Amino acid sequence: MSRPKLEIADIFRKYGPAWRRANAGHISLSQLKVMSSIEACRTEALGGHVAACTKCDHQHIAYNSCKNRHCPKCQGPAARDWMAARAEDLLPIEYFHVVFTLPAEIARIALWNKRAVYGLLFRASAETVMTIAADPKRMGARVGMTSVLHTWGSTLTHHPHIHMIVPGGGLSRDGKKWVACKPGFFLHVRVLSRLFRRLFVEGQMALHRAGQLAFFSDLKELANADAFARYLAPLRKMEWVVYAKPPFGGPEDVLAYLSRYTHRVAISNQRLVSVDANIVAFRWKDYRIKSGNRQKVMRLTTDEFIRRFLMHVLPDRFHRIRHYGLLASAQRKANIAKVRDLIGASAPEQEPQPEDDPAPLTLREPCPCCGGTMLIIETFKRGQVPRSRAPPRKQAA
Repeated sequence: MSRPKLEIADIFRKYGPAWRRANAGHISLSQLKVMSSIEACRTEALGGHVAACTKCDHQHIAYNSCKNRHCPKCQGPAARDWMAARAEDLLPIEYFHVVFTLPAEIARIALWNKRAVYGLLFRASAETVMTIAADPKRMGARVGMTSVLHTWGSTLTHHPHIHMIVPGGGLSRDGKKWVACKPGFFLHVRVLSRLFRRLFVEGQMALHRAGQLAFFSDLKELANADAFARYLAPLRKMEWVVYAKPPFGGPEDVLAYLSRYTHRVAISNQRLVSVDANIVAFRWKDYRIKSGNRQKVMRLTTDEFIRRFLMHVLPDRFHRIRHYGLLASAQRKANIAKVRDLIGASAPEQEPQPEDDPAPLTLREPCPCCGGTMLIIETFKRGQVPRSRAPPRKQAA
């Protein structure tokens, strides 16, 4: 894949220093680390390796990635590795995609209380699905799910929501049967929405009583318990957005979908259109348009673009992919093996184990000249100069 003409890293390197000076005292350490990582990603600042083709005389230097989870350039390899680990967990059954979205009034609170509110969003949405699915009047089964947190809308606004991938069924209460949902239908979204609303509002009240919420600017008065209760009161009556998409075509479609969603960042480099000291233009999709061309171009001041991007930096060590119920990490393998036995499905074939002798390190990408295998012939640390003196790697136009 050719390198995008514009990158988030270019914006941070060129306009980031002035933005940091103008916003000194209002930037978190996590945000500063993200900016620094993206700026250094795949540059000599992080060291790298020299690769040589095994068929022709082509060599090039490739610099190391920052591996920061907010970096647009680092998520492709991370997603592939994660999906390879998850492939053996897939079952030959229907899978459903359910989305839980927070109202704008809650999103305002979440912006200053990310760890507490995002954590509650994970717990409330998972408990909602597991509770409704366990109801004998619904499915009467113990289900599992994989939840992925996204905090952005297409225009980089703050829009926290959970993408949940759920197998279409679960284990019976005694664990002796597989209970499948109705073909093409998982659970009533209206029922899910009502319970999610109640669990989340109750959870918000509990966080407030425990002193785990902070309020600033025009929300300062919500530090008072009565004012906070009044703020939440209208939310108890409004409809909260929960929707379920049609089931996937099969396990392969689930993998393809997850590879796009699990390691997505707020905006990819491919969406950037133009950048200068004043304006950043980028493509976005207008979901309000039901048909026709949804693609539009938005223009933000460069300062506002940087602010919006950094608004989606997650707290340190906060997990944005979580597993619940049957798919919870502690019992996942045992539960999946039991389900396979109950539905008569065989386990996926295991990849052959590597031989004892370690193979030479090779790159995933073939030689750009002849398509041959690229072999790593030297590695060097940050600040070092490679001995091989290979010419810099040419980027495709």
